[in-house]
Amino acid sequence: MKRLRQAKIVATLGPSSSDFPMVRALFDAGADVFRLNFSHGTHAQHKERLDIIRRVERESGRPIAVLLDLQGPKLRIGTFANGPVALSAGAAFRLDLDTTPGDATRAPLPHPEIFAALKAGTDLLVDDGKVRLRVRHCGADFADTQVVVGGTVSDRKGVNVPSVLLPISALTPKDRADLEFGLSLHVDWVALSFVQRAEDLHEVKAIVKGRAAVLAKLEKPAAIDSLDAIIEAADAIMVARGDLGVELPAEQVPRIQKRIVRACRAAGKPVVVATQMLESMINSPVPTRAEASDVANAVYDGADAVMLSAESASGQYPREAVAMMDRLIAEVESDPNYRSAIDASHTAPQAVVADAICLALRQTASLLPVAAMVTYTRSGTTSLRAARERPAVPVLSMTPELATARRLALVWGVHSVHAADRVADVPDMVTQARTMARREAFAQPGDVVVIASGMPFGVAGTTNFLHIAKV
Repeated sequence: MKRLRQAKIVATLGPSSSDFPMVRALFDAGADVFRLNFSHGTHAQHKERLDIIRRVERESGRPIAVLLDLQGPKLRIGTFANGPVALSAGAAFRLDLDTTPGDATRAPLPHPEIFAALKAGTDLLVDDGKVRLRVRHCGADFADTQVVVGGTVSDRKGVNVPSVLLPISALTPKDRADLEFGLSLHVDWVALSFVQRAEDLHEVKAIVKGRAAVLAKLEKPAAIDSLDAIIEAADAIMVARGDLGVELPAEQVPRIQKRIVRACRAAGKPVVVATQMLESMINSPVPTRAEASDVANAVYDGADAVMLSAESASGQYPREAVAMMDRLIAEVESDPNYRSAIDASHTAPQAVVADAICLALRQTASLLPVAAMVTYTRSGTTSLRAARERPAVPVLSMTPELATARRLALVWGVHSVHAADRVADVPDMVTQARTMARREAFAQPGDVVVIASGMPFGVAGTTNFLHIAKV
């Protein structure tokens, strides 16, 4: 099944999309990657959904990526003795480690790591920033605050500490259990929530040991301060605008989104733009015009993928949301100004053989009537470097590794194919590339394809070969 677009769609599965007919409908409508959100649902439910995805994959004959999204460390206030309390601006309010239910003057905050990092003047955001508290005095087990923005606070509301690098692991005990379970199911991508520094990714990768690719979700200002190091450590990045929009002023989020996308494109790392992209389609069959523009802007910037969350997981119109995103992407990519902008935003290739080959791929496609680029890859490196160039023709990625074929389903412009037969030599690779280009409807007899690979075959990260062939 050939997609007539380059940017990819990530669709979250949930109560509205848990059976085979709906998952198949989402795939047919345009979903390339399915996200399993481990903040919700049981292990049994996630396994059932993954089994359905693999059935769709077998029946469609196209590799599908599965993204396991870990919940991450959720910081929450404790409970209140007599229900929700109203906090007025200017009032004093104490947070402490005492587990006694709170009232209008204090509440438990069972996170000693927060108190260890606080200092006078720090702001605490409660319930997605609806209530703002400013620390006046603090110690190892308490913080006396003043209410800056008042409102009602109830049991177990989330707490954000935007300006502080918290001394906590990005992996909770729940995350560790979820991660091991997901790896046993052979998920393709693991999304790490609330990344603050590159060391968070090193911790996860030490557990994953190459069994899946690791995606860093950027949700905290501290991550933006360490952006280059995080991009280098991650296999992909997600601009998770929900919590990022809570911890940063809303007017800064668009600029930061563009900065992250540019940095990922320069590094050749896939980047996903996520959260509230078609939010109104949770309850409406059509999006707002502002939401349509939001999706379009991410595509114009060259993001590898855009993501649906509640729209496809729990909304009333999951298939319509995917289909709308598919149409929005196709419309942007048909705009001549899109191609001009993409070409103008190329970053200089690195002085390495792989980038020289992939740059030559793009230039060849601009000089000759090339129907497709064909990459033969084991690890995915050749296809990733080709996609970094954002070529004007599709990248047909052939790999003997099913896991690699699935992971590449997330990447811009890559039509990923699992080629079960390993190539023996160059003539064999050229023959397979011609055959696959015809089979996948990228080329007809007489068309030109340009082929890139690494030699010797089967050695990861050795892109050093380019060949032009006629089908």
